[in-house]
Amino acid sequence: MRFEVQFGAAESGIPLAEYPRPQFKRTSYFSLNGEWKYEILRAQRDYDDSREEGKILVPYSPECDLSGVKKQLKSNESLALTKKFTLPEGFNQGRVLLNVGACDQVCAVFVNGKRVGTHKGGYLPFTLEIGEKLKEGENELYFFITDDANSDVYGRGKQAYDRGGIWYTATSGIWQSIWLESVPNDYVKSVKLTPDYPSRKLAVALDLTNPEKPATVRVKDGDQVIAEGVCKDGRVTLDVSDCKDWTVDEPELYPLEIEYGEDRVESYFGLRGFSVVERKGKKFFALNGKPVFHNGLLDQGYYHDGLYTPGDNRTMYEDIAFVKRAGFNMIRKHIKVEPMLWYYYCDVLGVLVWQDMINGGAKYPAWRIMLAPFLNLHLDDSDYEKMGRSERSREWYYEEAFGLVDTLYNVVSLCLWTPFNEAWGQFDALKTWQMLKEKDSTRQYDHASGWQDMGGGDVCSKHIYFRKARIKNDRKRVLALTEFGGYSFAMDGHIFSDKAFGYKRFKSQQSLVKAYEELYLQEVIPLIKKQGLGATVYTQLTDVEDEINGILTFDRIEKFPIEKLQEINERVYRVFDETVKE
Repeated sequence: MRFEVQFGAAESGIPLAEYPRPQFKRTSYFSLNGEWKYEILRAQRDYDDSREEGKILVPYSPECDLSGVKKQLKSNESLALTKKFTLPEGFNQGRVLLNVGACDQVCAVFVNGKRVGTHKGGYLPFTLEIGEKLKEGENELYFFITDDANSDVYGRGKQAYDRGGIWYTATSGIWQSIWLESVPNDYVKSVKLTPDYPSRKLAVALDLTNPEKPATVRVKDGDQVIAEGVCKDGRVTLDVSDCKDWTVDEPELYPLEIEYGEDRVESYFGLRGFSVVERKGKKFFALNGKPVFHNGLLDQGYYHDGLYTPGDNRTMYEDIAFVKRAGFNMIRKHIKVEPMLWYYYCDVLGVLVWQDMINGGAKYPAWRIMLAPFLNLHLDDSDYEKMGRSERSREWYYEEAFGLVDTLYNVVSLCLWTPFNEAWGQFDALKTWQMLKEKDSTRQYDHASGWQDMGGGDVCSKHIYFRKARIKNDRKRVLALTEFGGYSFAMDGHIFSDKAFGYKRFKSQQSLVKAYEELYLQEVIPLIKKQGLGATVYTQLTDVEDEINGILTFDRIEKFPIEKLQEINERVYRVFDETVKE
């Protein structure tokens, strides 16, 4: 069945008020988004509730316009955030859980002056149980946060204190939705959904507070139950052969209900399978056993007024809807983890997702990331010192990467993981690929996207910007242009800054569109015909700060006639279909 996306009317003072976690939803929902107190401390101190500097709108980082603060948190400073709240009568069903979508980078959390937990890392969600620290009437929630965008341990993505080129304004603090929910004493902690497309079965694994207590799982089509089973030790396999396939053209999704004592959880799934198939001696991506050309855009996920966070969820949805409308079928989410709603929108719209892991490690020498690639100079990625990877940073990479797999495992549209990009903090890429494959064997891997190829993974991955794409298929993996293009045009009235950056500049919209068309007709399509090219990732969806190589401007104005994009993309698919015919 098709899901409809609905946007709730934003309540007064509460941004991003829609329920933030569609694949693990409960009816108890108390949003903590909105106005908080903040203080930037010049030294990293412990808990103190007596200081206040001003107001901040959460979940926006203090660095962005929408927060109302517009101040950069530095590595030798701390951020204190305070929120007072009163729960509705009858809200507490036994336990109260605090859910945080993401908080950058290290935080300690207090309720009414008592510590309830800590969290490290700026990209993954976390949950803390706080019910025992609550009291009748007004309560106080306090976050003590530190963040170092130059850290050689934690993943940092493209954040930089001194932005420029491909590096963007650093963010800190709570940057995804934060909310409370209440559960009974026995409740479902998490759900893991694994569709087996060939057998048309769905394996359900529940993490329960009491595994010996039965849980019932139902798959529905509207009001009709089409599959049902009772978990044994939190496990059950359902026959979902009555479900239609999830495809990019017909993204069929099905509601899933979990009943566990007094706890009720709503989720959903799509029946699909990702694989690699061979045609005429070459490898191609397949969806449900059929070859499919992955025709995508690189997406950094930045917003001019909210940095990591959109002004509203509709803006996030419209970005993905534009990708689909323009005729693309995939987005490469580049070095960032989005709110769960973003992935839900991809599931609903039928847009495939390539997900990058978060880069880290010591500062990257300019010669290694700007010169070595063009000299085809590869380093030994087991030389940790040269790759800028301390033992602690390697440990943290795995902790964050495995956590990301757990977080996004149920996303229907996610078809490929990218552990490393362009040797940024890369280490042991072959070993890392194998370790991740053991954790998630349902998806493909671009183990070292760009130019530090170690010969593993499912993708022969090439980044080509400054020369004509002349590449050969190694016939062992899917040949893919995982970054290319980057054509740049500064549209009058829609430029973020005067420091424009791009790979190839054009002075007019007409010349930009002409060059883009020639790129696909003279390079991409011949590569599909002759070399069996299986995927492309054009750089990029939107302009970002100083970068002006987007198909959209930073404020989401279209640089290309959408009819031209549709025409080119239709031709790409047609040529690919002819190429893979058996």
